[in-house]
Amino acid sequence: MWSYVGNKSQERWLWHAIDHRTGKVLAYTFGLRKDEVFLELKSLLSPFGITRFYTDALGTYKRCLAPEIHVVSKYNMQRIENKHLNLRTRIKRLARKTICFSKSTLMHDIVIGLFINRYEFGILI
Repeated sequence: MWSYVGNKSQERWLWHAIDHRTGKVLAYTFGLRKDEVFLELKSLLSPFGITRFYTDALGTYKRCLAPEIHVVSKYNMQRIENKHLNLRTRIKRLARKTICFSKSTLMHDIVIGLFINRYEFGILI
């Protein structure tokens, strides 16, 4: 999920994975849309024993996932797109046209991370 810090030239991406059956977030990380950030998310997912990844057609997935476990499918991306809509509705920093925006990467990641921890994992901090 794309957002920015300060201005639109400073992109920030939320990478998260959800369980295909339950729709629950399994893990998330922040960064650019680069292979290293996806590999960080993939390492967070290793304890779950993931056997299949449903993604869009980003080249990062083709480079970092074996073809037998990677499925490119817009149909299977509907749940994650629903999560994006939910996040954009509840966190104004993620809305495309708003006066609320983050000035620092740290605060951007903290605000979104706290929301995910509270509403997806049930962790009260």
